[in-house]
Order: sequence, then C-alpha cells, then structure tokens
Amino acid sequence: MLYKFKSKAAGDVIMMGPAGDDVLRLIGKAPAASGIVEVAAMPAAIIAIEQAIAADEAARAQAEKEAVAEGARLAPRDGVTLRQRAWPLVDMMKRSMAEKADVVWGV
Repeated sequence: MLYKFKSKAAGDVIMMGPAGDDVLRLIGKAPAASGIVEVAAMPAAIIAIEQAIAADEAARAQAEKEAVAEGARLAPRDGVTLRQRAWPLVDMMKRSMAEKADVVWGV
C-alpha cells in the first residue's frame, strides 16, 4: 500500500506502506486505506513521533557506545532513519495546525 497524506496547508507527503504503517501506529492510528488526523490530535501525534525518534536515536547511540567499548565498530544503518521518514509528516502537521487544517489520506 502507498500512503498519500494530504492537507490544505502543505504539499502532499507520500510514504510506502510499511513506513506509513509504522508512523500511523506511533500516533495511535491503525493502518488503514483512509483516515484523518484532526487538528486537535496533532500536538499529541507530533509529540509521539518526536519521542519515538528520540528513543530510536538513543538506542543507536547506546549500541555505538557498546561497540566502541568492545573494540568493534557498528555497521552503518540500513536504509532511512525514522527521523528522515517522519520529518515530512511532522512538518505537514505543524503547518496544518497553524492553518487549522486536518491531515487526511486515502480520500
């Protein structure tokens, strides 16, 4: 599945299925072909995503620290980080909040 998030306040954000599913779960939404993030829910959604990003980066930093302590080197990350995947949607939500516009997908 492909997610195409839309808002009157910003350009569209497109995510591949697995990444979109993950981000929706982070904000307390079940993956679905269509849905809405209302303006009132956006502050909590943004905080949830930012906390997940912080936890992801802290886990990576801890793994790197442990690898150095063992005299090893941690392999580079495969693919795109959560921060990189989620930033466009977080930016869309911030713009949408400012203009009091909902974010929708699948409509």
